[in-house]
This record gives sequence, C-alpha cells and structure tokens, in this order.
Amino acid sequence: MNQLPPYLQSLFNKQSFLPNSFFLIAGPCVVESEELVMEIAEKLAALGKIYGIPCVFKASYRKANRTSAGSFTGIGDDLGLSLVKKAGDAFGLPTTSDIHSAPEAALAAPFVDILQIPAFLCRQTDLLQAAAATGKVVNVKKGQFLSGPSMKFAVEKIQQAGNEKIILTERGNSFGYQDLVVDYRNIPWMQEHGVPVVMDCTHSLQQPNQSSGVTGGNPQLIGTIAKAAIAAGADGLFIETHPNPSVAKSDGANMLPLHLLEPLLEQLVRIRKAL
Repeated sequence: MNQLPPYLQSLFNKQSFLPNSFFLIAGPCVVESEELVMEIAEKLAALGKIYGIPCVFKASYRKANRTSAGSFTGIGDDLGLSLVKKAGDAFGLPTTSDIHSAPEAALAAPFVDILQIPAFLCRQTDLLQAAAATGKVVNVKKGQFLSGPSMKFAVEKIQQAGNEKIILTERGNSFGYQDLVVDYRNIPWMQEHGVPVVMDCTHSLQQPNQSSGVTGGNPQLIGTIAKAAIAAGADGLFIETHPNPSVAKSDGANMLPLHLLEPLLEQLVRIRKAL
C-alpha cells in the first residue's frame, strides 16, 4: 500500500481523489457497443467522484484468447479502439485495453493511456519491448504459471527498453485443470519490484477450460477477493463489470453486475481507511 507514483498521478490529474486511496481499473470485458461503454464509463466516473477513487476505464477492443473458435472477438479494431477513447474523453477517465502482439502496441497506443499485457503473454519479450517503446504505462498481468518474485524479469525487460512506467497485476494461479487460486503473498512480493500492484478480482475467479467451450467462474466471490486484496495492501483493483453479465458477449460468468459496484466500493473504502 504505497503512494501512487508520478506517472499514475499524472493520469489521474483530471480526477479528485482521497489521499492514499487505491485506484480502480474497471469496465466491460470487451467493447460490445457504444451504448455499453458509455453507460459503464459514466457510472465509473460518477462513483470515482463520490468515493474519492481514481478510476481507469477498461475494455478490450479485441479478444484474442478465446476458448472456442465461435466465441465473440469484437466489433472491429478501429471501431473498438475509437469507442474506448471516446468513453474516456467523455467522462475524463484514462483508458486501457489489452494487446496481443508487438504490432498491436503501436496500433492501440494512440487510443489508450495504459497498455495491458495479458497473463498468458507476460513472458513475450518482443511484446513487452514494443509496449515499452510507446511510452505508455504498461500493465503486465502475472501469468497463471508464475510466482510474484519471478515477475521481476518482466519489469526488467520494460525498464531495459527505456520505460519505467509499469504496473503489475495479480490474477491467480492455475489450480488443477479448471480452477485458479489467489496467493496474496504475491501482492507484497511484486511491490518489492518497485511498481504498483493491482488485484484482478474477476479473472482470478475464472474456471477455465470447461468442456462447454465457455469459461466458467465464481462471481459471488468478487467481494471476497477485493476486500482481501485491499487488506493485503494492493495499490489498485481490476474489476470487470457489466449491466447484465448474463447476456455479455465475453466473460459473463466472471463479471460484477454494474449495480453492485457501488456497495462494494463503499465497503472497500472503509477497509482502506481502517488500514
């Protein structure tokens, strides 16, 4: 639980937030429509003001890691990216989206403030170097197969490419074939690398590799994961949210219903103050 570094404070300079607050990265799994991203971004901006939490709007412009070939991947790269930027501009929020290959770094950088590296790709040197070269903040999700201490190599790759603006995100570790568990020791361990650490409260509850071809999850435990992360000293939280997860086109089994975000934030702010 540390003070936000200057590169994050500058992202949040359009927002007023409480000292020593955690920050929140939130939004839908993927851009489904303009109406969806604008609704969620508006809600996120409003809650940030109410509770003094600096917020980042998140939405994937394209989903590359899908269980089934028939799974929804997006509405088109250019349109998806433009809608992420439009939502951020409309409500004064910094934005983020994930990239999957080195050429995508330059493609996405003009539209977002933070480039997110998916967990399965956190060891891809060319991807990390390309993201670093854009000068954007780079958020690397810890692989489900890695420990917190081993993420120092991802940090070093970005730093050696000339970029010190780094976030690491914990999202659980593989447990058998179809489950994940969270080791909260990874939060302070990754903070030892000198970067802010975020807890992904939704993807850490995935139940991947289901025979149905659709990833399962335990969204009823999102609050548990989030509260434990704040108690453990996480600098930020990552929460995917949707007005109606049951009809979401991606990761509906893991997203928090949008109307439940406010009561959860209220609890989290109280825990943070107690610390």
